[in-house]
Amino acid sequence: MDLARVAELERRLGHRFRDRGLLEQACTHASYANEHPPTPSHEGLALLGDAALALVVAEHLLAEDPTAAVGILTPRRAELVAGERLARWARELDLGPLLRLGRGEEQTGGRARESILASALEALLGAIYLEDGIAAVRASVGRLALW
Repeated sequence: MDLARVAELERRLGHRFRDRGLLEQACTHASYANEHPPTPSHEGLALLGDAALALVVAEHLLAEDPTAAVGILTPRRAELVAGERLARWARELDLGPLLRLGRGEEQTGGRARESILASALEALLGAIYLEDGIAAVRASVGRLALW
């Protein structure tokens, strides 16, 4: 991995990865993992990061308006964690160049694909969660100004 890009990513996230293997996994798309067994992909981390992000966003929304109805909060949360928005934040982090993609994804522009970027951002949040828990995810999400 490009150490300068990693350092900039960590600065923007406000999190220094102690386990570089975890960071590498968070940046590994399934297409790459399939071409390089037994390399793990970021899919499990993305699942975990998606859940952590949903919790942090729900906390934020409730703190903003503790009396808001679920019918208002649920669509707002969905809007904040939608793939399009996550991909935009991944682009702001310049995450694309750090991704490990298989040959096919590389050739077809996978580094810019919304679904890949969104999943990679979720995986990063999952990795942060594994290293330092929900408070660290909350801090990184706050730094990204996801609201």
